Amino acid sequence: MIPLPAYSPKVNQSKGFAYLLQSEKNGTFYLGWTSDVIRRVEEHNFGESTYTKTRGPWKLVGVEEFQDHESAKKRERTLKHNPKMLFLFKKRMISQLSAGRQVVG
Repeated sequence: MIPLPAYSPKVNQSKGFAYLLQSEKNGTFYLGWTSDVIRRVEEHNFGESTYTKTRGPWKLVGVEEFQDHESAKKRERTLKHNPKMLFLFKKRMISQLSAGRQVVG
């Protein structure tokens, strides 16, 4: 499991983040967006999200940062509706994670 980002997304609530989680239970992935990555990962791990509550615990695989919430939502929507782009996104996040780099944007 990679540590949560060292920066604090709470400092600038106008920014948005697309994030990728992986279940430590069964290896499935979850893609979402938020304005606060740390809080959102904690919510997933405490069962506060319908889809993820029975599939956790979750580890953060990667994060992309955006200037605003709408851009993060748009990125999430685009990835969820385009399987090839989602595959490439997951592949990039996993390869950066395994290379030991913090995955942001």
